[in-house]
Amino acid sequence: MAFTGGTGTIFSVQTQPHSLPDPNRIGLLTSTVLLALALGRWIPATGLTFEVQLPGFLLALPLDAPSLINLLTAALAAAGMDWLVRGHPSLNGRSTFQWWYLPTLTTFVLGVALSTLSGGVTWVIGFLIGGTLIFFVSLAEYVVVDAGAPQYTLAVAGLTAISHTLFFILAFALSASGVRLYLLLPALFIAAAAASLRILHLWLGNKWESGWSLGIGLVCVQLAAGLHYWPLTPVQFGLLLMGPLYGLNSLAIRLGEGASVQRAAIEPSLVTAFCWGLAILMR
Repeated sequence: MAFTGGTGTIFSVQTQPHSLPDPNRIGLLTSTVLLALALGRWIPATGLTFEVQLPGFLLALPLDAPSLINLLTAALAAAGMDWLVRGHPSLNGRSTFQWWYLPTLTTFVLGVALSTLSGGVTWVIGFLIGGTLIFFVSLAEYVVVDAGAPQYTLAVAGLTAISHTLFFILAFALSASGVRLYLLLPALFIAAAAASLRILHLWLGNKWESGWSLGIGLVCVQLAAGLHYWPLTPVQFGLLLMGPLYGLNSLAIRLGEGASVQRAAIEPSLVTAFCWGLAILMR
């Protein structure tokens, strides 16, 4: 945009109208997902339980209406994010998968977390926080479609923080609900591996670090398997798992950027120690 006077151009302002999504589109996406989450609250928790008798162990897999609604809502978030990203002028025909699977994970985790809340003011606060997370995840994912966008670095940092927060929320919710270990571990593995895959992809030049992601997921579930039998509060359980998740992601990023092992291990060690120390102090 240029401003001219009698002697010619005085100054010009460069605008980037496409670095942010259409407010109507992102508003419709957020409100639709929130509506689906709210409707899931009022559906009776009736369903089936599939039982398999193994030697010395009964495997019970519950399948109820709220769980199905949660899965369908996550799929709705994926479809909505795909629709939002396809309106980005810098997409250039690329596959949209990398931009919608984190909003999908966000929606699923929030659905699990909301299902553990008893209702009333607590549920309303959780619902509003969830809506805020869905909005900002969708906004940040739209921004990072274009690596040259002025908000790109801020968006990457925001997605990194939200990814770790989501893992903490999921660990907290599963621990609070007293879910069985054979359901707890797969859920945490998928969340840790998926969050790590997206974080490392954003920080390491759009490379899919599947080896690191799977390894981080395995470390987290091994810790979760041991901590599951400790007398921990849900907050302590979440902190004790989030610290290593952040630390290992940070270590992978620093090593990928060429730092030495000694230098790369400083920040992960400090953050992990802080989370574990905080968990101990919360006894």
